Amino acid sequence: MSLRLAQCLRRPVRQLVAIACLGLLSAAQAGELKLATTTSTENSGLLKYLLPRFEKKAGVTVKVIAVGSGKAMKMGEMGDVDVLLVHARKMEDAFIAAGYGVNRRDVMYNDFIVVGPASDPAGVKGGKDVLAGFRKLAGSGSKFISRGDNSGTDVMEKDYWKQLGIEPKGQPWYINAGLGMGEVLTMAAQMPAYTLSDRATYGAYRAKTGLAIAIEGDPKMFNPYGIIAVNPAKHPGINHADAMKLVEWITSKEGQDAIGGYKVEGEQLFFPDYKAK
Repeated sequence: MSLRLAQCLRRPVRQLVAIACLGLLSAAQAGELKLATTTSTENSGLLKYLLPRFEKKAGVTVKVIAVGSGKAMKMGEMGDVDVLLVHARKMEDAFIAAGYGVNRRDVMYNDFIVVGPASDPAGVKGGKDVLAGFRKLAGSGSKFISRGDNSGTDVMEKDYWKQLGIEPKGQPWYINAGLGMGEVLTMAAQMPAYTLSDRATYGAYRAKTGLAIAIEGDPKMFNPYGIIAVNPAKHPGINHADAMKLVEWITSKEGQDAIGGYKVEGEQLFFPDYKAK
């Protein structure tokens, strides 16, 4: 029994007040689990499908904060969230190495694709080499929208340009949006323009944007997701117990089967990837 609870119950109060005191303390201790995650897991509809299953089983309420992977990890560094679900492996490894995260596990994967107007003004449709496609996009002068938000998608896109030795920043055809994936896909449809997208968010937005896949199938476009609990040694006040409940559930057979079962218009958007070590 906690000291606070013992003090509460020792007071000369009626039994009903003591019961109320117990209820208040239980509510204060219950709290909620704060999950910082990439916009793709929310925009795709995956979290609305997964989290109610976890909440019902674990008796935990999850508050979702959907931002770019870089910002999600910054929130983890500050102790503003309890657990991360992100897709930027190099940044994830650095986050762990710096002692901010523990118990990272692979969760799932899909892939990146380049999408754009169905008319394909840059002539890149059908390509399977992302670097050749990016070079052609730059040479065509067709508009390209960058996430520009330090998300996993943004980091991957910047790496493609770096490998090509091309600096797109400041070019008239290059637009730095600073927005989430769903918003960027909407912009690309309106302009029209090309953009790099994770396949899941594109699948959820395909019907309302009319954008077409231009480049896909390159191994360089592999897109893995990982879950990381924020290190309680760095931030003792976080909800580590419930964070680990989510880590365990999402990598359990039940969680992995749920990921594999999520589909939009009959298409599977994420593929389970946890392998026990």
